Amino acid sequence: MINKQEITDRFISYITIDTESDPNSETTPSTEKQWDLARKLHQELIDMGMSDVTIDENAYVMATLPSNVDHDVPVIGFISHFDSTPDFTGKDIKPQIIHDYDGGDIPLKGSDLVLTPDYFESLNQYKGQTIITTDGTTLLAADDKAGITEIMTAMKVMIDNPSIKHGTIKIGFTPDEEIGRGAHKFDVKKFGADWAYTMDGSQIGELEYENFNAAGAVVTFHGKIVHPGYAKGKMINSMYIAQEFIESLPRMETPEHTEDYQGFFHLHNMKGAVEKTELQYIIRDHDRGHFEARKEVMNKLVADLNAQYDREAVTIEIKDQYFNMREKVEPVMHIVDLAEQAMRELGIEPLIKPIRGGTDGSQLSYMGLPCPNIFAGGHNFHGPYEYVPVESMMKATEVIVKIAELVAMDANG
Repeated sequence: MINKQEITDRFISYITIDTESDPNSETTPSTEKQWDLARKLHQELIDMGMSDVTIDENAYVMATLPSNVDHDVPVIGFISHFDSTPDFTGKDIKPQIIHDYDGGDIPLKGSDLVLTPDYFESLNQYKGQTIITTDGTTLLAADDKAGITEIMTAMKVMIDNPSIKHGTIKIGFTPDEEIGRGAHKFDVKKFGADWAYTMDGSQIGELEYENFNAAGAVVTFHGKIVHPGYAKGKMINSMYIAQEFIESLPRMETPEHTEDYQGFFHLHNMKGAVEKTELQYIIRDHDRGHFEARKEVMNKLVADLNAQYDREAVTIEIKDQYFNMREKVEPVMHIVDLAEQAMRELGIEPLIKPIRGGTDGSQLSYMGLPCPNIFAGGHNFHGPYEYVPVESMMKATEVIVKIAELVAMDANG
């Protein structure tokens, strides 16, 4: 029912379109080139025979697959994003297709990089499968063009096979998820689903309904510049004050020392001179109380440094970014149970775990659209070692179809 070559060709047709987003842009989408894939998807949906196909002024693409049953069925949705991360270039992607993977090293032939199971142990579970990799000079953009591929393929399967019974299904493709703005202009009312799933997870089996609470912090340190030859008692070096701040935060509560439900402070950018230094942090924690406490730690540290220097030596601005969707999904846990059941019926072992990040679904859940996250199949996102097994994309497509069937069956009693 799902053609392996067809899903491979569809995926490659999407990843070869550069859709890198830009956090420094204030437009939506943040880059003009995202329109290229948005318009392509819009036309493909029309050609496929989907209904109510729209693309709005911000490049959000939506469409409907009408119900083919005569009883009331909840309206469900499936969502993916078409931008790729600015963390690593996605221009001129040249994919490598490894048929019948033998379990060994995979040279990324545009570079001297090697994708090896000795370092990337996840490769070991895909021996004998077809793996798509980069050539080492770009990322692959399986995050989240694998998800788009799966949703598009699932819609075509259901259109071509009317014996598959389903209710009304909504699909949505968003820009700028990678820069945290994918859901900002998503019209939940227009979308019209009772709940949805983002197809934006990693390895086969992942099913997630918990994510970080997230905030960003900009900490600015103010010094005084005078000639260094005559600086005694006069110069105040803002970089040294910044160093005090950095060293006062818990050293082991950083991304490289944490896992599972452990939160962190992450210094991801810094620029400094004697007169002024700026640190940019992200703050993450699954527990809302711990999250609020982390923000308070940073605020108190600023206050203490200002008291120490007896002036406003440090200022801080903290902005919340998104919250843990668990709070909104737990009251409707049957939507997670349905996805888990779909996986089990397809012989997939569900891996239910917290997301150490966020998805469009975390924001959408707080906008009134409960939205757990399902695997899309890729690994090693945001860099040249990214890869995706074609069989995982095929299984994710089957999960979409199976969820649709289960919802229709459950609604029929």
